[in-house]
Amino acid sequence: MIPICDNVRCWNKPIVNYWLIGINIAVFLWELKLEFGDELGYFVNSWGLIPYQITGAIQTAIFWNFAAWIVVIWRLFSLIFNIFLHGSFSQILGNLLFLWVFGKTVENILGHRRYLGFYLGAGVVTSVAQILAEPSLKVPLIGANGAIAAVLGAYIIKFPQGKIYSVLPLIILYIPLELPAFLYIFWWFVQQLFYGIGSLNIPPLGVNQSGVIFWGQFVGLLFGAGFMRFKKFIR
Repeated sequence: MIPICDNVRCWNKPIVNYWLIGINIAVFLWELKLEFGDELGYFVNSWGLIPYQITGAIQTAIFWNFAAWIVVIWRLFSLIFNIFLHGSFSQILGNLLFLWVFGKTVENILGHRRYLGFYLGAGVVTSVAQILAEPSLKVPLIGANGAIAAVLGAYIIKFPQGKIYSVLPLIILYIPLELPAFLYIFWWFVQQLFYGIGSLNIPPLGVNQSGVIFWGQFVGLLFGAGFMRFKKFIR
């Protein structure tokens, strides 16, 4: 199901959401440019989240080489930079569509500055969750999937009965649907569950070869829900 819009009225212009969408598009265009010059692999490996590089560097720093903490600090930047990278047109279009539909409403509730902190914080939290889930993973993880999941979690807490207008593509037909937010996000959750199960470490196939932060999305959903539930305590 493809979300089109919701029925929640926003009284403030979602400036931060516009900027986040714009930055993601700009970075993806830069990725396309690098792809033509055969530089994309180096770029993604430099700024994508590679759990093994972080866990390996931490182990080295603790047990062998104090100077390795410099590498650890440098790689920690990938906890947030990876959420602005995408590996395909379908990934970025899907993420930005969800951000467009749900992000503006969440920003309207949280306010501009708190929404920005929430979004970036969600990216860091979900990245850490993925490292803990797959510490030996050597594939660069990229995408705003975890942060988008947090946006959905926040949305469903505030507007569980909000109407999500969407279309269901069936071969050449597009069936319009109107679903309550909790049901739509439940469908999304089940879909991600199957993706996550498929990304488990199963030798000799490797671990999470798709390079998408699937397990982090569940943490993102919980993070977003918790943030919205206790937002009055968060300045």
